[in-house]
Amino acid sequence: MKRAGRLLFATVPLVAVAVYFLVPDQNTDDDPPSDARKPTSTASPSQQAGLAAPEKKDLAQQIVSSAENSSLDWRAQYGYIEDIGDGRGYTAGIIGFTTGTHDLLVLVERYTKDHPDNALARYLPALREVDGSDSHEGLDPGFTTAWKEESEKPAFRRAQDTERDRVYFDPAVRLAERDGLGTLGQFIYYDAIVMHGPGTDPGFYGLRRDAMAEADTPAEGGDEKAYLDIFLDVRRKVMKAEKRDTSRVDTAQRRFLYDGKLELETPLEWKVYGQAYKVP
Repeated sequence: MKRAGRLLFATVPLVAVAVYFLVPDQNTDDDPPSDARKPTSTASPSQQAGLAAPEKKDLAQQIVSSAENSSLDWRAQYGYIEDIGDGRGYTAGIIGFTTGTHDLLVLVERYTKDHPDNALARYLPALREVDGSDSHEGLDPGFTTAWKEESEKPAFRRAQDTERDRVYFDPAVRLAERDGLGTLGQFIYYDAIVMHGPGTDPGFYGLRRDAMAEADTPAEGGDEKAYLDIFLDVRRKVMKAEKRDTSRVDTAQRRFLYDGKLELETPLEWKVYGQAYKVP
């Protein structure tokens, strides 16, 4: 029997990057549902609702950036690149693409197809070799400089935006809409796929599967707040098992949920890693 959420009697606890995944357009048994790979909307920006609305999408990027980069200025992160020591090689760009988890390789491959003379193209053989590992072999010492230089170009910034949407934003929002979730639920799905990556063990699709085994989604007749509370429980358990800081759940998303911000209405206040943020 699916359990009810603990939302009505719980208190907020006091108390970065994608895992290796299968690219969504591959055809495998672990793929997300086919409709998760479709664009989130064909409406014009002025007609879009939920997290796909321009102002909400920008807000989502600010909240993610607070956890990924300790800054609300997500547009300043296109040129970000460093090895944060998490076993995934270099972490880079606006969404934490990594050399060890395939998404950075795909980004550079797709960008090079349209812009073959870019500064990162020469590193493609090395990126293919280190994919799935934390190795820098063939990347040092010039790759980080090339990344920063290329990130000054509008075309590479657009490429990062496109890959973020294709792999993370669009699938998360599409599934959240299918599950009957509002703007906050769409963001909770999006942040989960950013951190845990697509995939089922223990990626985003696995988190969703496990949450749905315990509670009905709104589309199934369940209570939205209760379902999201349980989804966050499932995610927090995985994060604790991986010895990750859980503040992006505990003092950010859970706070939004308990404050009744189901449409991510501003003003919003939250904390990540103990640092306070506010969007008026």
